[in-house]
Amino acid sequence: MKGTLITLAFFVGGCILSLLGITPDFFIENDLSTYALYILMALVGVSLGLDESSIDILKKANLGLVLVPVSIGFGSIIGAGLAYTLIAESFREGMAVGAGFGYYSLSSIYISNTYDTTLGVIALLSNISRELLTLLITPILVKRFGKMSPIASAGATSMDTTLPVITQFSGKEYALVSLFSGIVLTIMVPILLPIIL
Repeated sequence: MKGTLITLAFFVGGCILSLLGITPDFFIENDLSTYALYILMALVGVSLGLDESSIDILKKANLGLVLVPVSIGFGSIIGAGLAYTLIAESFREGMAVGAGFGYYSLSSIYISNTYDTTLGVIALLSNISRELLTLLITPILVKRFGKMSPIASAGATSMDTTLPVITQFSGKEYALVSLFSGIVLTIMVPILLPIIL
């Protein structure tokens, strides 16, 4: 949760600097977010490739295990698309926000650089909210909706930042499902966003 709050603080700080008109020209004149996106993509690939447990989990996948991230992904994309049509007119834009699956750094930069800055900010706030809510309400989710519900709520973050709270309240037996789902959803973000947008 500390990392999420730090990310949120940097975002708010950047907004304040821009509003005050004291953003360094270097940031405005250079397309730094595109380079940050490239570096982020490379680091995700390297970290997944070097993590032997991630590769082992992917090798152990069976149909039941595969259905978890597939249903989370489908529900997130369609649900966000439908919700976005209530406040705007574009089902497709809502789907793009939902396809971030909680992976706020990648989805927000990609959407901002390739489609629309405002939608990128919406993706950032939506996906940070997804992670924060999972961290805060996992005990309630488990009690009311079952032990798989925080894995769905967490999306891509179920493999890292929300994994401890998921295993604490759902049980250690759900750690593998949580890791697998998070890995698959993380891999799917850079694949689905270009298709949707």
